[in-house]
Amino acid sequence: MFNPSETARLSSVVALAGRRVDAPGASDIRFPSRNAAMVEGKLRECLQKGVRVLVCSAACGSDLLALGVARELGIRRRVVLPFARAIFREKSVVDRPGDWGERYDRALDEVEEQHDLVILGPSKSDADAFAATNEAIIQEALEIAQHEGTFAQALVVWNGQSRGSTDHTAQFLDQARGKGMPVLEVQTLTS
Repeated sequence: MFNPSETARLSSVVALAGRRVDAPGASDIRFPSRNAAMVEGKLRECLQKGVRVLVCSAACGSDLLALGVARELGIRRRVVLPFARAIFREKSVVDRPGDWGERYDRALDEVEEQHDLVILGPSKSDADAFAATNEAIIQEALEIAQHEGTFAQALVVWNGQSRGSTDHTAQFLDQARGKGMPVLEVQTLTS
């Protein structure tokens, strides 16, 4: 659960993963688009507490909101994609209503210009690709933190409940904890 006083623990490098906004008519509500501004505000509170680098992917919802906030705050952004920009855009960005495609294009153009775009390449399945992306986000954050002489922390943006063995956000949370990273959670369903 989000606690503003805990954001003081965030420092330097943040590895982030979280929910995409829900598809129209979703039966399980995890991140309704009407909560995007609320989540963006919580992310701003977290990221303005001494964070210098944000490492994440660029899916619609948590990722793109965090990338936008980081841009506003002048935080370096490193983006990890499981496959080519156009393929990821189709699979994880523009399949939900909103201006996510425009946000994605702008963010990716900017990080690519800064040489901070990592594309992992093809894999056997989407599930493998997204799991590999989680691992790469955590590894990138740990390596950057080591290079900068600081530490990495995970920020998980979600509804607080795993949807089972295929839940990549829950897997990210487990992986970060397994690496000994401090973890802060931002809720997508509560104010």
